[in-house]
Amino acid sequence: MNTKKITARRLTAEEVSELGPKDEMFVSADTEILPLGCFAPAFLTKAGKYFEGGSFVARTVYGETLHVLPDDKDESGIWVADETGEEIEVLQSAGVLLNLALFVPDGSTESLESLYSAARNAFGAGLVQRWAEEVIEVPDIKVDLFEEPTRGRKSANGVRDRRAWDIYPTRAQFMEPSAGWKFVMEPHKQVVDDTPTI
Repeated sequence: MNTKKITARRLTAEEVSELGPKDEMFVSADTEILPLGCFAPAFLTKAGKYFEGGSFVARTVYGETLHVLPDDKDESGIWVADETGEEIEVLQSAGVLLNLALFVPDGSTESLESLYSAARNAFGAGLVQRWAEEVIEVPDIKVDLFEEPTRGRKSANGVRDRRAWDIYPTRAQFMEPSAGWKFVMEPHKQVVDDTPTI
């Protein structure tokens, strides 16, 4: 197991409530099936002020989601890097699992094999490993994607924010609406510019 010793300080629930989802912290690296006895880098799933009851939800960089009670002395707690703190061991990364949604026109076997070969050539044979593969057909239809407020009235003239134009509907599955807004999808309509020309 590859770990690195760092100096960190344990936070109270009050201190954690002041953190945001982009603030790095360290939580237990233990999983349900693998007790490791060290820590893992993690981030809150939402700003700390939105949690109640002294319990917080953090997600490690390794994809594990934990419910943590910082003030419970029987738990490992939540820590942040601090030169005045104490030494803890942090599990290091061996690489990344790239879960990539990549659209391949035509999608033939030859096209996919070309992609895999390019990855092997870039990093070296035997280093890039295919652990899983799922190929999903993309329907040949184009849509326009708009955003509307999730609450409140729509504007009188029906104006909406255009998010994407002339895209495959499958593409929208990998997009996130703005906070407080929802997606509305419609079949693509070609915009006709009827402005008179001189």
